[in-house]
Amino acid sequence: MATAEVIGIPQPQVSAPPESCMICTSDLWKTYDMGSEQQVHALRGVNLQIRRNEYVAIMGPSGSGKSTLMNLIGCLDSPSQGQYWLNAQLVSELDDDELARIRNKEIGFVFQTFNLLARATALHNVELPLIYGGVPASERADRAKGALTAVGMESRMNHKPNELSGGQRQRVAIARALVNRPSIILADEPTGNLDSQTGNEIMALFDRLHSEGNTIVLVTHENDIAAYAHRVVNIKDGVVERDEVKR
Repeated sequence: MATAEVIGIPQPQVSAPPESCMICTSDLWKTYDMGSEQQVHALRGVNLQIRRNEYVAIMGPSGSGKSTLMNLIGCLDSPSQGQYWLNAQLVSELDDDELARIRNKEIGFVFQTFNLLARATALHNVELPLIYGGVPASERADRAKGALTAVGMESRMNHKPNELSGGQRQRVAIARALVNRPSIILADEPTGNLDSQTGNEIMALFDRLHSEGNTIVLVTHENDIAAYAHRVVNIKDGVVERDEVKR
């Protein structure tokens, strides 16, 4: 790998994002130090605005930077340069503990592999973000039951993941993402482990959640899944190559 030149990029100072902007990045860079004076620029100055109640798909080939961008949007990592505002909070300058609080409060994650606790019931899996948030036990149960009902899993809430189909597990994962009433739902390849029919059912559920006012950011490499979103942002070589509103 060739030695990369260290590039000094001036950072524009954004006093505040537009009021309607749920996600706002300004000149966002992520650089990985590989040692021996080698650096990899995974993101190269991404400027992106996503409004409240938008339904956006982020696409890109392997190595494009889309996963890095997802990690930054999800507050799982911090940028090397630039600013990131989430729901009017400048989160790009927060420490790890503060980022963890923001993740639990503001972001509902849906992963390809479901990430459910194998020995816990669906109800307990959905309660987990509320436990981390210090919500009292009686309120936790009511909210978790409500979230499971919202995704059509009220009759399976006492079942463990190995007693559920793949589509049912993903519905439980979506209920867990919803239970904290987050600002955004961030879904990473949410149909990757599902057959086509079940995947379509899960995407229909996302459509309904969006119609109910949720902001959804979908990370995928599949065109047919991205087609459900109303806007598609294509990432290539660490920059936004194309940003298209579909409808």
